[in-house]
Amino acid sequence: MAHGKVTITVDEYSSNPTQAFTHYNINQSRFQPPHVHMVDPIPYDTPKPAGHTRFVCVSDTHSRTDGIQMPYGDVLLHMGDFTELGLPSEVKKFNDWLGGLPYEFKVVIAGNHELTFDKDFMAELVKQDYYRFPSVSKLKPEDFDNVQSLLTNCVYLQDSDVTIKGFRIYGTPWSPWFNGWGFNLPRGQSLLDKWNLIPDGIDILMTHGPPLGFRDWVPKELQRVGCVELLNTVQKRVRPKLHAFGHIHEGYGIMTDGYTTFINASTCTISYQPTNPPIVFDLPNPSSS
Repeated sequence: MAHGKVTITVDEYSSNPTQAFTHYNINQSRFQPPHVHMVDPIPYDTPKPAGHTRFVCVSDTHSRTDGIQMPYGDVLLHMGDFTELGLPSEVKKFNDWLGGLPYEFKVVIAGNHELTFDKDFMAELVKQDYYRFPSVSKLKPEDFDNVQSLLTNCVYLQDSDVTIKGFRIYGTPWSPWFNGWGFNLPRGQSLLDKWNLIPDGIDILMTHGPPLGFRDWVPKELQRVGCVELLNTVQKRVRPKLHAFGHIHEGYGIMTDGYTTFINASTCTISYQPTNPPIVFDLPNPSSS
């Protein structure tokens, strides 16, 4: 469906997502039925419909994969934070776990905990007088320079896309600044510049953090933390069939706006217990044009 080129600009409420949510809800009912509603996950034993591909979504496993019961599916999507700090030993452990999974394809992005995957972050960390992350600060550049190459059992995406079984999948690790972790950028133009790299015509969007209003509520802070520019990019320009993310452990679950299904697949709870089950989602196979 051609929309002509839609240009997203920085939202006037960009820096205050809670205020943005309230404003758009009151003035546009943007996050209320019938526009938006919750979706129940499909049970694992539901037969996959003919002509569909089954995606298995996980995120924020934080090196705690041992007890996770992985359901049947065709393609695994992991939305980042697969380690605690991005140490090479953690990446290897994660890669070994991936290697034992039966999925035909596995697609992975980084999150804010994959510190070594963020080259700019590492360059700054080494310059600091105090060490917030002692185990990471001790790494020599040659230990992590090519850390992505340790992921031999998946397709790793970083501001890039891949076509799998006819689906165009784009993955990006960035999220709004939060306590100065990896792949953190200020809200507004800095993040929008990253979202502007997402091509039109993407079927599945993998981000680490949520868009505004979709599984982004942090009860303890009574705040929304999703990105307004990401929401506008998804709803007004890219319009993927599936937008999968994690990052906000409290936000686990599924919603839809009637066109895009939004899945927060955080495996770990707020107390870092890996007890949220993987979420499966079936998409009709793209008809080959």
